[in-house]
Amino acid sequence: MSLLQAPSRAPAASHDGWAWSRRPTLIALTSLTVVSVVVAIGLGPVGVAPPTVLKIIGHHMMGLFDAESWARTDDAIIWQVRLPRVLLGAIVGAALGVVGVTLQALVRNPLAEPYILGVSSGASAGAAAAILFGVGSWLGRESVSLMAFFGALGALALVLALARSSGRITPSRMLVAGVAVAYLLSAVTSLLILFAESEYGARAVMFWLLGSLANADWSTLPIGYLGMGAGMILVFWWRRRLDLLALGDETAMASGVDPGRTRLQLVVVVAMCVGFAVSLSGGIGFVGLAAPHIARRIIGPIHRHLIPASAAFGALMLVWADVAARMVLQPRELPIGVVTGVLGAPVLVALVRKLSHNA
Repeated sequence: MSLLQAPSRAPAASHDGWAWSRRPTLIALTSLTVVSVVVAIGLGPVGVAPPTVLKIIGHHMMGLFDAESWARTDDAIIWQVRLPRVLLGAIVGAALGVVGVTLQALVRNPLAEPYILGVSSGASAGAAAAILFGVGSWLGRESVSLMAFFGALGALALVLALARSSGRITPSRMLVAGVAVAYLLSAVTSLLILFAESEYGARAVMFWLLGSLANADWSTLPIGYLGMGAGMILVFWWRRRLDLLALGDETAMASGVDPGRTRLQLVVVVAMCVGFAVSLSGGIGFVGLAAPHIARRIIGPIHRHLIPASAAFGALMLVWADVAARMVLQPRELPIGVVTGVLGAPVLVALVRKLSHNA
């Protein structure tokens, strides 16, 4: 059985039992994510113990605890800097994990992820154009996020157009088209940086393209959670359709699902999630590949369980990758994309070896 194969018979008879058997794992993953967020908030050049972190959060959110029981510097570091940063890392990681699951079902290939299909490259090109040349400035303060979304949507639209064969979108052509579009839009982004008038702006975009959570703040966090959260909810709402698409277009059509229409709907959702993620954190690779792969090995291929598990693993990966990015070379900070690349490369090698053995 391949990584994306579901059982040959629909698990209707044992569906409830399957859900109950996987529930402890999902609860454990959720608990681990929450604990990791609390611990990660306290880690940095200035360490803060988890109990103090919880007191500071409780004080600001619910008026609990006496603010005199901890240092003002700790309060500022936790509430103004690290909490928004770690929360952004958690939602971006979760969104990338869910996007990876979605794309892998759409093209029926476990190697599919936002970078490989050109989605991240499109979002990066749109955001870079907004930052360097003010493209889309008429859209207001959210111009970077919206241009990243339009870039991701445009990239996926181009991939779908190139992948269409005899009126249908085939997964193999979609994968090849995605790689081609990714190279094309990466070249476009490089040209934008080359012709940028401001050297400082070009350097900022280069660092941003490698990924960073350093610009997280309370003003941008709500729109990110709203956009990416809505996308993940929609993907989970369509979880049954993803099960059918992963089994093949013929199976989906036999069950009353239009594969073409479903792919287009999911493409827009994927573009929305990636657009918001890239606009807020830059280009972060491998999370969308590694998180679903790990989740699938632990919890199985059924998307009812795979989607939340991938979201949890994605959040865990990015939260701890960010901790490594800001602590390994103190006081300097590594681009988070470098850390995820180092962590994700072994997963990709293991996945390719697995596919080779199954071939």
